[in-house]
Amino acid sequence: FQLLVRHARGVTVTPAGASFLEKARRALDAQEEAERTARSLVRGLNNILEWGFVVAPPGLHSPGPLRALARAHPDIEIRYQELAFPSTPTHAWLWDVDLAVCHRPPADPGVWQRRIAREPRVVLAAKSHPLAAREELTVTEVLDETFIGFHPATDPEWAGFWSLDDHRGMPPRNVTVDRAINGQEIIASLAVRNAITTAPASVAHVATSADKGIVMIPLIDASPADVVLAGSEDRRNPMVDTVVEFMLGLGTGWYGAPSPG
Repeated sequence: FQLLVRHARGVTVTPAGASFLEKARRALDAQEEAERTARSLVRGLNNILEWGFVVAPPGLHSPGPLRALARAHPDIEIRYQELAFPSTPTHAWLWDVDLAVCHRPPADPGVWQRRIAREPRVVLAAKSHPLAAREELTVTEVLDETFIGFHPATDPEWAGFWSLDDHRGMPPRNVTVDRAINGQEIIASLAVRNAITTAPASVAHVATSADKGIVMIPLIDASPADVVLAGSEDRRNPMVDTVVEFMLGLGTGWYGAPSPG
């Protein structure tokens, strides 16, 4: 049967082609997921855990607990991988890692989450920005500022958390032309633009720790950010459970950054 009709203006998919395409995409997605699951099983057999993070490498601000984990479980080898900003579905975003730490990603029935910290949000801006000299800010003072633009693949609710959509009730009126999809792109954009973003304190600490020309300013009345450990339900194994149990056993104070300001 015919899948495509070619004509002077291009190509049109036939009804049969559209139906076949839908099934083919499902088949290819299933094959890709099976391959990723196989790689996860191989890592499990070799006691290797792929630990994902967003922007803030946990070893930079919480090295003590991670060293304690290494001492308690020397048989587990942890490899760290920076993730792009969360996309939906969350279980697909987590495909390449066994465990991730970040501020809460979009809910997904195929993903487990355990909160490990609650931390304040701060404003990030270039040192040349008019707000950079402020010792603290309120949400009302920054709602109408220009914010860094995010890549369309980023989950809108998660991206909106950085732009204070949860306080404004809608996206900001002014955003830059950027399509940031990871922390380095946010930092690069902030350094050269008259724009801001908000971020959890641990992320802000990493972004400003090397004097990249970025400052963080406490946002005193913004709702806090929940930091979680998360992973796909179908990737859970004894090694993942061991790491999660150990980190949760440390309480909610092991993950975080020095207080801003």
